[in-house]
Amino acid sequence: MKRLLIAVAFILCAATVSAQGWGVGGRIGSGLEVQGEYQFKSENYVEARFGMSWCHYGGTITANFTLLHQWNIFNMDWTPKAGIWFFDAGAGINVGGREHYAYVGAAGSAKFGIKFNKVPIKLAIDWTPAFGPEILYGGGDSISEFYKHGLANFGISCVYCF
Repeated sequence: MKRLLIAVAFILCAATVSAQGWGVGGRIGSGLEVQGEYQFKSENYVEARFGMSWCHYGGTITANFTLLHQWNIFNMDWTPKAGIWFFDAGAGINVGGREHYAYVGAAGSAKFGIKFNKVPIKLAIDWTPAFGPEILYGGGDSISEFYKHGLANFGISCVYCF
């Protein structure tokens, strides 16, 4: 699992080095995540996040992957010298798990931030709720229930735009 995490992070970073319309960064929230973005239209972009968080159930690390299609809802020119403020919203899928536990479900996103003029950096705060079925398996037993821990997923992100 660790090798897969490192491979995905390396691929995201390597792909962004030579391409325009790409961004790479990080997010701190319910855990630490590597974030990659590809803007294919001025108002739309795809965002992929891969990260880990500390799970208080059994004291293990949970890995997750989120893929979102984001729409730029509106821009605000509050500070024209510093940059453009934006509000983005999106929808996508979230997959994750640890040891004998896995979940898959829908994810949403609401993001408010600023894209600076003189530096190619975007700073944002966001809420990314994820919900869907979770499955606990192993030891001869399997239990399924609703994944509710992803509803309180708030974070701060910093992305370098190429």
